[in-house]
Amino acid sequence: MRVTVLGAGVVGVTSAWYLAADGHEVTVIERQPQPAQETSFANGGQISVSHAEPWANPQAPLKALKWMGREDAPLLWRLRADPAQWAWGLRFLRECTAARARANVGAIVRLGLASRTALRSLRRELALEYDHLERGILHFYTDSHEFEHALPQAALMREFGCDRVPKTAAECLAIEPALADSRVPVVGGTYTAGDESGDARRFTEALAQHATARGVRFRYGESVTALLREGDRLAGVLLASGEKLRADMTVLALGSYSPLLLKPLGLRLPVYPAKGYSATLALPDGAVAPSVSLTDDGHKIVISRLGQSLRVAGTAEFNGYDTSLNAARCAALLHRTCEIFPGLAAVSNVEYWAGLRPATPGNVPLVGGMAAAGLAGLWLNTGHGTLGWTLACGSARLLADLVAGRDPGLDAAPYRF
Repeated sequence: MRVTVLGAGVVGVTSAWYLAADGHEVTVIERQPQPAQETSFANGGQISVSHAEPWANPQAPLKALKWMGREDAPLLWRLRADPAQWAWGLRFLRECTAARARANVGAIVRLGLASRTALRSLRRELALEYDHLERGILHFYTDSHEFEHALPQAALMREFGCDRVPKTAAECLAIEPALADSRVPVVGGTYTAGDESGDARRFTEALAQHATARGVRFRYGESVTALLREGDRLAGVLLASGEKLRADMTVLALGSYSPLLLKPLGLRLPVYPAKGYSATLALPDGAVAPSVSLTDDGHKIVISRLGQSLRVAGTAEFNGYDTSLNAARCAALLHRTCEIFPGLAAVSNVEYWAGLRPATPGNVPLVGGMAAAGLAGLWLNTGHGTLGWTLACGSARLLADLVAGRDPGLDAAPYRF
């Protein structure tokens, strides 16, 4: 088939790769001059199946109220006169029950495990280099209440196959000795040895090169202005240049911008942008910095070593499509980093970034065809939230399997629109 993939972030490029591997003629449309220039550019760097607890859980509404109005809050909801934001928020609240949270954890873990396996296979096949480390991910806690909350969540993830194991404070320091200098004592943690870290941008750039060699055509610097519908089928897309690009199949992998193309067709995609921040610290020789990827659950940040840099990322700000940097939120990332690793306070070379993560109310991505919604020929691969890097290979493999009519090896129902 002639396939058009919209978006050249990590999700779009992996989708193009697996579809081309099945023999399809694939074209990727990307408005930026090269791949991975938006949400995939400077994320937290984690392949974190252990990060499967959705934002929507029974504790979330009270926390969100407590953090309301705090500029440095881990989760900040800026009220806007935006019907899409309010509709998303109501659906989010419905996902906060214990039963829904459990189901969402299961869906995320199953896809995450499949994705991690697919990534490893792809890395071996193509000899990809992207500053990856296979040292696991350590969730550490400096608050005993947060640690107690994490233990049943870790047990739930183990039920679904993610080996997230509780660790004492001493065991956490043995896994990552750099935590010993923390100004706030570590009270415990959980460790997932099978998780990894790596640079999503470097991975995406490398895979795009291999995809080009395989015959995938990348059209950079081009924007899509509309989806072209003919009856109950999507016939292609309209580019800003006025060109009508026809295809047998179109994959919507535009992250937070995916709903904007569907809205004129009367379809409301439950995806809303959650702005995340990152700080990348250039590490001087001899710096006391972690080499194991870390998650600070209490502050909703992740920390990953990427070569001679340290990437600190996290928080969620629901503020529409605004991508500007908020000085207070940037400062909060750096303050917490230096609180845990005091020796890094002297680092002066810090680059800040903000990107929009496409969140569904339950944090479960949308992968599959839209024929049931009256749009045969349109397929979704979007809504991955904070886990686009973690779930990219798995959701792209799932998409290719569904297109080919193969058994994907997991139940695809939780990811349908």
